[in-house]
Amino acid sequence: MSNSLVKNQIVEVTIEDITTDGNGVGRYNNTVIFVPMTTIGDIINCRIVKVLKNYCFGIVDSFVKLSGDRISPDCEVFSKCGGCSFRHIEYTSELKIKQTWVENVFQRIGNVSAEILPIVSCNGRNYYRNKAQYPVGRDSNGKAICGFYAKRSHRIVPYIDCKLQPTIFSKIVDFIIEHINNHDGNLKVSPYDEISNTGELRHIYIRQGYHSKQIMVCLVCKSNISKKLKYLTESLVHTFNEISTVVLNINSKSTNVILGDKNITLYGKGYISDTMCGNVINLSPMAFYQVNTSQAEVLYSIAKDFANVSKDDILLDLYCGTGTIGLSMAKDVKHLIGVDIVKQSIDNAKINAIQNGISNAEFFCGDAGIVASKLAKDGLSPDIITIDPARKGCDRLAIDTIVSMNPKRLIMISCNPATASRDCKIFQSLGYKVQKVQPVDMFPCTAHVECVVLMTRK
Repeated sequence: MSNSLVKNQIVEVTIEDITTDGNGVGRYNNTVIFVPMTTIGDIINCRIVKVLKNYCFGIVDSFVKLSGDRISPDCEVFSKCGGCSFRHIEYTSELKIKQTWVENVFQRIGNVSAEILPIVSCNGRNYYRNKAQYPVGRDSNGKAICGFYAKRSHRIVPYIDCKLQPTIFSKIVDFIIEHINNHDGNLKVSPYDEISNTGELRHIYIRQGYHSKQIMVCLVCKSNISKKLKYLTESLVHTFNEISTVVLNINSKSTNVILGDKNITLYGKGYISDTMCGNVINLSPMAFYQVNTSQAEVLYSIAKDFANVSKDDILLDLYCGTGTIGLSMAKDVKHLIGVDIVKQSIDNAKINAIQNGISNAEFFCGDAGIVASKLAKDGLSPDIITIDPARKGCDRLAIDTIVSMNPKRLIMISCNPATASRDCKIFQSLGYKVQKVQPVDMFPCTAHVECVVLMTRK
């Protein structure tokens, strides 16, 4: 059936579902229409803004009836910023939506018949992030602005009081932008222009230890301007006692990637420390660390429970980051081996093991599949393997190598249920059974949900 809708046509639509990127889903004459900032139960007059062969995109022209799940957004840039998808929905309803996503994707993509446990909620919707990366740009007058990217764009929404970040972050960012706009001459730091690839300051990246309250400020610049940044660094440290270190990261490439390869410590040690599951963890700028610390501790406790470790077990932790997952179980196993492709993460992991008195752990830097394959050829036979891949999931080499090691239990932690279910389907075909899946809401108000999956050898 051809799509009869045309651009700017207004039709009445009832929102029946929510996509995994947060758009409402309605139908008109059997044509699917995706509408942002709506929720299940909304009845709207929808203006069609884009027509494709089998579906359309629309926006709300007016509301006919509001859903009972709807609340008033508590952020003035919610409709412009691409950070939050669910600030207009009650939290209990958001949890139901995410639970349904996980159930559907594991059944539809993974053909998994395992038990999907009720989602674990978060203890707060606001101020839970321990990290923020603010793009810096220029306004029409050439002045520095800072904020967040609009959805699916690199257009900066100049707003820093994000309710997902600690309030001190916005104070630090405001201080830096004010300094840039009020100093000339030798102290002048020019904001970056992405289109022309000119200017100096590209991003302001801030990280804070949830328990320690230590703050790292990382200034991502196009070149080494450490002399220009000396006064700004001194002013920051003098104004904010919580700042433990200031780092200059150099990214000279015309790229969407935020961080470059080189760091120069301007103040402090170049890293901060925090506590995760009772272990002291060092965090360098490039090291992976879950952005919601308190909920990550819940996540890792579930993973440990699923792993059911014993003192005789060898544990292989793939995509280990700074070692947080493996180190949370290290004292209860015979031996821990961690693998990650980011050198700074592995450097941190090694230090983290030493400073926590963990002597039965070793860490390797490299691609998870390649390193695991080498370990397998060297005779490694782990009893338990934990996997925490990026959103794209595991590559086939990693999966085949994991299976060749014949572990009795696999624990997958995933930030993308779609790729997790895809990988679980492959593991099932290779002799493993998915026993249970635990959804965990790590990122309230956003269209993200984490999962812990237990697989056992058939």
